[in-house]
Amino acid sequence: MNPSLSNAYDQLDTPFLLIDKPKMMANIQRVQESIESLGAKLRPHFKTTRTLGVAPYLLPQLDSPVTVSTLAEAEALAILGYTNMIYAVGISLGKLPRVKQLLEKGVRLRVLLDSLEQAAMLNGYCSENQNSMSCLIEVNCDGHRGGLSPNDEKLLEVAQCLHLGAAHFEGVLTHAGESYECSTQEALREAAANEVLVARQVAKQLEQAGVPCPIVSIGSTPTALSYTDLTGITEVRAGVYTLFDLVMAGIGVCQISDIAASVVATVIGHNSEQGWVIVDAGWMALSSDRGTSTQANDCGYGLVTDRNGTLIENVSVVNVNQEHGMLGGINGAAIDFQQFPIGSRLHILPNHACAMTAMHQYYHVFDDASGTYEVWSRIQGW
Repeated sequence: MNPSLSNAYDQLDTPFLLIDKPKMMANIQRVQESIESLGAKLRPHFKTTRTLGVAPYLLPQLDSPVTVSTLAEAEALAILGYTNMIYAVGISLGKLPRVKQLLEKGVRLRVLLDSLEQAAMLNGYCSENQNSMSCLIEVNCDGHRGGLSPNDEKLLEVAQCLHLGAAHFEGVLTHAGESYECSTQEALREAAANEVLVARQVAKQLEQAGVPCPIVSIGSTPTALSYTDLTGITEVRAGVYTLFDLVMAGIGVCQISDIAASVVATVIGHNSEQGWVIVDAGWMALSSDRGTSTQANDCGYGLVTDRNGTLIENVSVVNVNQEHGMLGGINGAAIDFQQFPIGSRLHILPNHACAMTAMHQYYHVFDDASGTYEVWSRIQGW
């Protein structure tokens, strides 16, 4: 670590979440250039970082497109003047007053739905309030989550209901959720191609039925770097790529060395009988996400590096309590306790960056290249 940063690092009490800013910036640039080279726009998903500190780097212009997973994110971004948003969670009646307030502030916020009931609800609210709310229909491209099947006759019904009603239909959105189960480059390319094909076909069907479809939105971090042709696609959404994590490394879309977030923990004990090194970071700091458990390389609750980011081979967090993490050997490897002296610091890499960051109110952002240190606050709540 840059000597000018060591003092700030050493004075922080553990556990704390550290972001390696140069790695984050490289991740942002990599995905941005990849999508734009294929003629589409990148609409970053704000849910991974959820901090206004990252906004100038992720969203350089106030009209830069952004995806949010909560209205709290949208409201915080609106305070800074950001205006081009998609709220990518199915809409409900109780959320509409907050959406209306954002629209009145000049935010172009699109909401998401996938049923006739939601379409009727949205039309009714707009009629009652004499306004118009832009919306997208979610399409289920691979059976993973919500959304209407591309072959469901209700899809056209919902689109026509919105197109002819008080709301404003703007297009379709899909998410290649099954891509998180991929383990080869070929599988990733197939998932990406399927996502593009489904979104393109649905948009064409709606256009042919007389329903304009100006927005065709796709995206996931696993597929973001596997597209070869984005003809007919207006935008790609992705989020975890900003920090990356062990799930993404296991899928094959990044290297472990690309992961920009970690939790810094202190060694507080040795349990030689169990073969554990005990640190002061449990699930309250790391999260209890076990996203790598179904992958070829199970990383437990996270892999471990030294304070310089060098991976410590054959060691993972094998168990967590609320405030304790137990480090053990992978596949029966013995722990060298001399490698982990009491009081030393370690970095634990996230299985799922979104889950790990959610456990922290503040992020400690270190830029070893420029010798700068910042503290970024997380946007809390929904």
